[in-house]
Amino acid sequence: MAKKTQKLVTKNQIFRALGLTAKMKGANCGEEWFADSKDYLTSVNPTNGEVLARIEQASSRDYDKVMKKARAAFLVWRQLPAPHRGEIVRQIGEALRAKKDMLGALVSLEMGKIYTEGLGEVQEMIDICDFAVGLSRNLSGPTLQSERPKHRMMEQWHPLGVVGVISAFNFPVAVWAWNTALAWVCGDSALWKPSSKTPLCAIACQNIANEVFKANGLPAGVSCVTIGRGATIGEKLVNDVNIPLVSATGSTRMGKRIGGIVGERLGRTILELGGNNAIIISEKADLTGALASAFFGAVGTAGQRCTSTRRLIIQEKVYDTFVKKLIANYKRVAIGNPLDSKTLMGPLIDEGAVADYENAIKAAKQQGGKVLYGGKVLKPFGAATFVQPTIIAIENKAQIVQDETFAPILYVMKYKKIDQAFKLHNDVPQGLSSAIYTDSVNEGEAFLSFLGSDCGIANINIGTSGAEIGGAFGGEKDTGGGRESGSDSWKLYMRRQTNTINWGGEVHLAQGVEFKA
Repeated sequence: MAKKTQKLVTKNQIFRALGLTAKMKGANCGEEWFADSKDYLTSVNPTNGEVLARIEQASSRDYDKVMKKARAAFLVWRQLPAPHRGEIVRQIGEALRAKKDMLGALVSLEMGKIYTEGLGEVQEMIDICDFAVGLSRNLSGPTLQSERPKHRMMEQWHPLGVVGVISAFNFPVAVWAWNTALAWVCGDSALWKPSSKTPLCAIACQNIANEVFKANGLPAGVSCVTIGRGATIGEKLVNDVNIPLVSATGSTRMGKRIGGIVGERLGRTILELGGNNAIIISEKADLTGALASAFFGAVGTAGQRCTSTRRLIIQEKVYDTFVKKLIANYKRVAIGNPLDSKTLMGPLIDEGAVADYENAIKAAKQQGGKVLYGGKVLKPFGAATFVQPTIIAIENKAQIVQDETFAPILYVMKYKKIDQAFKLHNDVPQGLSSAIYTDSVNEGEAFLSFLGSDCGIANINIGTSGAEIGGAFGGEKDTGGGRESGSDSWKLYMRRQTNTINWGGEVHLAQGVEFKA
């Protein structure tokens, strides 16, 4: 249960606990922080516009220095047995447990999600560390049946190299952990370019990792951070032939560009991009559960999750009843300081996000939509970053519905028959998360079949938002096709090798080929 942090914790306490100061440098590879760009980035509290810190951004030269360390560290790190690497990740998980409250508070302070969600994000980091520890003893490959007598065939998985991680502001710490925890147990080093909107979260995470690596006498460079401009650091990272894998989280537009650049050099990508997630609500559903899931999915994190619920496709018989109850919930949303335990929705990340919110509502009205609730910008602390969660009745075909707006705007629409609901559901470019609320086995099974959801995540009687780390996370279509976190996603961070061993002495060619002089 979330603690009341408004009185218990201050910015100064958070900074002291996590090794932050008002002025810092943006590059680190396990030792001292450094930067020589003389180009400063400002971290701003979205709640009130307060400047939290100034960070000197990494330059092109700083990137080269970090990359050199990361490559050298990989050559040492990969030689540690995987269970030993897992032990280091276990210690990082314990360090995160010790600082969970303060790191969760920092996420709320710098990003704006409410404190219980900040804590939940750090818990995701802890959970993926636990997952990775177990994985470190199970990086297995199969033994395969050879067609040749007295031969054995098998597969092995080897460390890949330096993994590049590009993360977004909305999950400023968890996405890094999803990638690095797996990369580390697989024997890779990691170079992180965090969002320029949440640099303090990245510095705090790097400080925590540095303490563990240093305490174990490990080389600097297994964990690296470069905070800098996309035109400088981002471009160098995605074009770097020394980075065989780039994992990028962000917009579809960004992902298409990164995918093209990395693909041009035949590198690998894990792309986690836009979502346009819907819940189908059947007349055969438990409306109480559906209401709770739709409410959190649309309002949680102020609609700034890639898995946020953007659309409700509601059977016409229950449409009016459900929408009426949803509006009643919206009217009770406490909007304000995310560190106040009474707050249910904090600010958007910045004024640019507010402009996107306003433009989307304007476009929806022009395209035939009707605002049922919300639609206003609020200024409870003087900063124009707070908005009302908004419900709009509109057709699925409207262009604004087809696009993803990273804001608490929920589009609602009706359907008659379940086949129509499936068609509406899939008729958007994105394919991340999806859900259906129904007590009908037939409807549920159809939704999970090839006839139903075309998303990477499909749920029955739970919402679209919030995924456990044990399952592979990612989506299809314009969402990018990437998978990270659980299941067998670890294979993306390694290279596969097929081996054949002749233990009989006599040479046999495959497919019965004979070749004798």
